[in-house]
Amino acid sequence: MIGKKVIIRADRAGVFYGVLKEKNGSEVTLTDCRRLWCWYGAASISQLAVEGTKRPNDCKFTLVVPIISILGVIEIIPCTDEAIKSIEEVAVWKNR
Repeated sequence: MIGKKVIIRADRAGVFYGVLKEKNGSEVTLTDCRRLWCWYGAASISQLAVEGTKRPNDCKFTLVVPIISILGVIEIIPCTDEAIKSIEEVAVWKNR
């Protein structure tokens, strides 16, 4: 899955979306990464990775971080083209 857009779940850090750059045990490095804080229109991150969100205006996805290392990754799910389009169209959620 290296080089693919994925959703990952970390044991204590939450859920992230980005390009899988490296994996070493339970540590991954993602590029062009967003934290998926809250999502609606998908029952789980599995559905989100396959179908995307049906309610993008209700989602809370952070701004893009160029590169991040995440420890304690317990799940890596590749995203479909449909999901990628949906996730990337969600507006940036941040404190203004």
